[in-house]
Amino acid sequence: MSSAESVKGSKAYLFSIVLVAVIGGLLFGYDTAVISGAEKGLQAFFLQAKDFVYTDFLHGITSSSALIGCVIGSAFSGLAATRLGRRRSLILAGVFFFLSALGSYCPEFLFFRKGDASLSLLVAFNLYRVLGGFGVGLASAICPMYIAEVAPSNIRGTLVSWNQFAIIFGQLVVYFVNFLILGDHIVPAVEKLSSGIYAVMNPAEAEWSMSVGWRYMFVSEAVPAFLFTVLLFLVPETPRYLAMCGDEAKALHVLSKINGSAKAGEILASIRETVTEKKEKLFSYGYAVIFIGIMLSVFQQAVGINAVLYFAPRIFESLGMESPMVQTVIMGVVNISFTLLAILTVEKWGRKPLLICGSIGMAIGAAGVAFTSASASLPPVVAVVSIMVYSASFMFSWGPICWVLIAEIFPNTIRGAAVAIAVAFQWIFNFIVSSTFLPLYNMQLGSNPQFGHVFTYLLYGCICIAAAVFVWKCVPETKGKTLEDMTRLWKKR
Repeated sequence: MSSAESVKGSKAYLFSIVLVAVIGGLLFGYDTAVISGAEKGLQAFFLQAKDFVYTDFLHGITSSSALIGCVIGSAFSGLAATRLGRRRSLILAGVFFFLSALGSYCPEFLFFRKGDASLSLLVAFNLYRVLGGFGVGLASAICPMYIAEVAPSNIRGTLVSWNQFAIIFGQLVVYFVNFLILGDHIVPAVEKLSSGIYAVMNPAEAEWSMSVGWRYMFVSEAVPAFLFTVLLFLVPETPRYLAMCGDEAKALHVLSKINGSAKAGEILASIRETVTEKKEKLFSYGYAVIFIGIMLSVFQQAVGINAVLYFAPRIFESLGMESPMVQTVIMGVVNISFTLLAILTVEKWGRKPLLICGSIGMAIGAAGVAFTSASASLPPVVAVVSIMVYSASFMFSWGPICWVLIAEIFPNTIRGAAVAIAVAFQWIFNFIVSSTFLPLYNMQLGSNPQFGHVFTYLLYGCICIAAAVFVWKCVPETKGKTLEDMTRLWKKR
């Protein structure tokens, strides 16, 4: 380290370790969105099974099965972050990502004949997806925690927001990868025959997509997963975790490389004040901080965004779009752009204004989709634009800012356990929303086939309004505060 870096610290060093950490966010987005391109081929594949009927309900569960692993992984993340440390927990997540990508590509490995759809193979496939979800659950909790614990307070919000940018970038990458893999091949046409029962129309035309296409989409994740796992061996453990473990020499070394030697001593002294009681109980700072963290997570999912992201091609197809994958890629570009808006403004405007504005924008977008579905006179493009508004509003607000708040709102001594609980609730509600979206979306009232479309988006719109009120009334502003300041804030309450 040069003499200038020893005084001011090295931004290049900080950005390099944050860059490695946000690859975990990219994998988070990649793993959860890969299903959007693969789900129709996957559905057509399992509709060929002879020993069971692959219903709408089973497809909803299969499309969302990774989220079961996300719930388990996020719940386990507190224990992992405390016992293994932040860095080794992320290495474990990388291994799960890699194994899940290979297993989802060939769930028949060792036990089944390749290409023969069956109930047992469906179970095996879902277990591999759950394994990947476990990695997502770990990464979703620990990546922002890792970044928050290494970042200086004046740019912490910006750096943690880059994790959300990586999530959305991962989704955009997989949309594009799915688009390239599909190429000129025909997506299977699946039609509903009766309640919850589907059949593939003209299966010969879509044979490649049914047998091979969805496999390539899942295995493509193995490349970034391998890169993430290897690069993690080159980054340090966070100084706050090192200090809690009593290794102040290593903590000071990392802080010095990031902040400079003089500032590092001040930060370490502040950390030392807040970690003297390492084994504080979860509710040592009251119930309010835990409740707020949980509700931030609940609202981030209950607004319905992931149902739109997971089933984007199917939604655009139902709106009459001729190239739904193209609209999905466009939506990914819009999402990236508005996530950048959050990164550029989070330290200027603060967390609460962005969350409130985003909630209102999402409510307007959801209402636009609902009204378009209810009125035959409005062209489908209005619904497409409304979905873009809905998604873009999420991307500059609840997408990145929720992760920023969850990473920084909890006191040091309970952060691992509190983040684990909050993120577990996030994945529980992600699963609830994603697994219920198709049944709600396809719901009919009498002879009205659009009833489900209208009801679903009006429901999401109402939840968006409730989210805005919650943030306004209950959530403290954390802009410019150190992690140790948050400990003092909750002690006073």
